[in-house]
Amino acid sequence: MADLPRRLIAEALGTALLLAVVIGSGVMGERLAGGNAAIALLANTLATVGGLYVLIEVFGPLSGSHFNPAVSLVMVVRGVLPRSNLVPYIVVQLVGAMLGAWLVHLMFDMKVFELAAKVRSGTGQWIAEGVATFGLILVILRAPAARVAAMVAAYIGAAYWFTASTSFANPAAAFGRMFSDSFAGIAPASVPGFVVAEIAGAMMALWLHGRLEKSAVAATSSSGDPVSVNVVKEERHG
Repeated sequence: MADLPRRLIAEALGTALLLAVVIGSGVMGERLAGGNAAIALLANTLATVGGLYVLIEVFGPLSGSHFNPAVSLVMVVRGVLPRSNLVPYIVVQLVGAMLGAWLVHLMFDMKVFELAAKVRSGTGQWIAEGVATFGLILVILRAPAARVAAMVAAYIGAAYWFTASTSFANPAAAFGRMFSDSFAGIAPASVPGFVVAEIAGAMMALWLHGRLEKSAVAATSSSGDPVSVNVVKEERHG
């Protein structure tokens, strides 16, 4: 694992590129889809799956490829990330997300500084974000270490389509996307509800993972048979 300054650079750059992928592919998809929202979302999904996989693989050895305050919080609770690193991680993730949105605007000749107007609110949206983040954290915690990148990317791609919120699953993503009034944007007033739901979903996943681990240990102790438990023991998460 790299020293803290290099890890923070990796988290900032990785988060910025992730938001550039998410927002940029949304802009491109919307421009090329001719008003077909399903095609635009499909383009957005495919680009995000590919980009997320690559970014996790590239930055994982440096910072763990969190790109997500909810992931960083979970890793602090588990003792994988030092508590003193949590605030710096979150700060650079938020700054990176905002810079990623501005980078897209520069690439597409859009107004650089703007706020999104797309309202994403209501019980269904909040439940969807809780579910999306719950699934993401559970995949990170229980996927085999060598498969984390692929499984996280695949899960997020699926969650784009089975959740009502199109699966932000990331407080930094919600923060960054409020700076882009585009296909992937979210109105600032909608962000707090998303963040609360995302943190709640992450904590529920962490709790369930703990219960599953205890059950596996109990089963091993009582039967004497080995139980295969997929636990990510390295800080290689998205």
